[in-house]
Amino acid sequence: MSDIRRTDAALLLVALVWGSSYLSAQTATAALPVLLVLFARYALSALACLGLVASRRGGARRWTRDELRAGVPLGLTQAAVLVVETYGVAHTSAANAGLIISLTIVLTPLLDRGGRRGSLPASFFAATGVCVLAVALLMSGNGFHAPRLGDLLMLGAAVVRAGHVALVGRFTTGRAIRPLQLTTVQTLVGTALFLPVAALDLPTLVRTDPATWAQLVYLALFCSVFAFLAQTWAVQRTSASRASLLLGTEPVWAVAVGVALGGDHLTPLTGLGAALMVAGTYWGQAVERAHRAAPDPRPPSPSLSPHTSSRTSPHPLDKDSACPTSPTTAPPTTTLTNS
Repeated sequence: MSDIRRTDAALLLVALVWGSSYLSAQTATAALPVLLVLFARYALSALACLGLVASRRGGARRWTRDELRAGVPLGLTQAAVLVVETYGVAHTSAANAGLIISLTIVLTPLLDRGGRRGSLPASFFAATGVCVLAVALLMSGNGFHAPRLGDLLMLGAAVVRAGHVALVGRFTTGRAIRPLQLTTVQTLVGTALFLPVAALDLPTLVRTDPATWAQLVYLALFCSVFAFLAQTWAVQRTSASRASLLLGTEPVWAVAVGVALGGDHLTPLTGLGAALMVAGTYWGQAVERAHRAAPDPRPPSPSLSPHTSSRTSPHPLDKDSACPTSPTTAPPTTTLTNS
């Protein structure tokens, strides 16, 4: 297999794993309390990350001050993403969850406007409007009615995740932060956060059945640790646009897994909503990427001397969660944002 095909296969596998994570989370939360599921996922991820760090040599085992300063606040925002997202998955279909969370792609540029060129073009907001219409259709089910709690929570999760991704760019740009060390700090922060609220239910976790444990291990090791590291490896070997396109298939895989394995059903309205969501997110992503790549029409700042250069920071969507952690494409310094 050529290097290009190997890289593409890795990115598609990451998108597939992330797309399947919604059904796994839904299955796990059906057997265990949501906060206990989150604690188990974080704890297993932290153990795996610590093992990888311990396998490094010399200074590669140590954390820098920048990695700790970025990892702690990003661990808090990542935990917020997963709380809202996991409660949402527990109250809606896996297909809807994967589609609605893809709104992150078009929401992040709206939140991450600090220090960037002028306002986004009208076509971007048109793409956002298509996505909003898609959400309304997805929430309608068999007919228009009051939105379900899970759908509203997933909508909130998309907003929170977009804010998290914007903060990733703000905290990591221009700093020598290693992805593994940053992710390890985030998983440790999440483990510490969820341990007190899950402590009373730990006996339930110990006694849970092997099938539920398999879901927890899959969420932690495959949807979190493996997906993040494979994503970072692949993004370093391809273009941001190509990686973004391949990782952007996550909602398609979420629908496929939900229908094939989760018993989800697409009515004509929800099917139309799914198509519009995928089209709108791809359109919005393409418009934002072209806008970011275009020459800046603004004249150079007079405060810069001829010997001073300004460096443009990479956009956080040139990628993901740590979610903990996403259908977006991030640079190697991106945290894990997907569920």
